Amino acid sequence: MATTAEWVEGARPRTLPTAISPVLVGTGAALGAGALAPGSALLALLVAVALVIGVNFANDYSDGIRGTDDDRVGPQRLVGSRAAEPATVKAAAFACFGVAAVAGLVLTAISGQWWLLLVGALCIVGAWYYTGGARPYGYAGLGEVAVFVFFGPVAVLGTMLTQAGYVDAGAVGAAVGVGLLTCAVLVANNLRDIPGDRVVGKRTLAVRLGDHGTRMLYLALVLVPFVVAVGAAFDRPGVLVALLALPAAVRPVRIVVGGAQGPALVPVLRDTGLLLLAWGVAVAVGLAFG
Repeated sequence: MATTAEWVEGARPRTLPTAISPVLVGTGAALGAGALAPGSALLALLVAVALVIGVNFANDYSDGIRGTDDDRVGPQRLVGSRAAEPATVKAAAFACFGVAAVAGLVLTAISGQWWLLLVGALCIVGAWYYTGGARPYGYAGLGEVAVFVFFGPVAVLGTMLTQAGYVDAGAVGAAVGVGLLTCAVLVANNLRDIPGDRVVGKRTLAVRLGDHGTRMLYLALVLVPFVVAVGAAFDRPGVLVALLALPAAVRPVRIVVGGAQGPALVPVLRDTGLLLLAWGVAVAVGLAFG
């Protein structure tokens, strides 16, 4: 039976910035529009956190039963390490999806944006079929597309929409930046896993691009959001404070561009998540008060 510490590790807390950052940015945009709704913001955060933890457990289950995680470079997985029964991990994933669904329903009812129920359903379906089902799209190199859409425009603009009732150009630019940096988190993970994924037939975008191409993609995903912030500043000048997060990009970029392999890439996932969080906090403040 898995220990509490193993379950916490299985939830992959290093990925939580991907849930927190879009909600911070969307809430900052709403506050800048004079429409802050703390209750809605907290519900949006609960939806995001539950979805991220749910997809982490879902990936643990699906990759584990396929044998993808039998020989990992990164932190151990619950199913792959035999620490927990697959059915238990699957149940944990769907419990998280259930929490996200209930919180999303309440948020939708409060905001009156009923069409967001369809968006929420697509988020849950996308979370499961990333590595689940007969033909997981994460195994076909489409994971980055889904991550960009769901963690960028959907999460950021959905958070603002449920509080302010509309979105603006500055928020759209910020959503693009969040989506790109969240993709960088995924690319950092998949760069580390290229050798193992290639062996088991997991054709992630990193496997398709190869080692060098993936490193260049990571560099672009990290740097372009700062360019986007400059563009968004024409609508919301305060977004320029995003440049204060640039120093946080130095260490992970240096490791990736320097050609680190295997275990040496493990800290990049954490550092990229912290970069995303720093960028998100800065942009949220800029949108709120700029």
